[in-house]
Amino acid sequence: MSEEFNMTMRKFLKRVGVTSQQAIETAMRDAGPDATAGKEFSARVVLTIDDLNLEHVVEGQVTGPD
Repeated sequence: MSEEFNMTMRKFLKRVGVTSQQAIETAMRDAGPDATAGKEFSARVVLTIDDLNLEHVVEGQVTGPD
């Protein structure tokens, strides 16, 4: 793949990671420590690229801060 493709893909994935982390942190903070401390939450991310008929699902666990 081309260097330009790699760079645009890395920028996109970095943006996804940073903004997703911010959204999770905000949700944990808004829910409060009583609702989140040490608890596990199921997380699911769905990446779609309609023009390529792509749907990629990533599932995992996020543990609330102590």
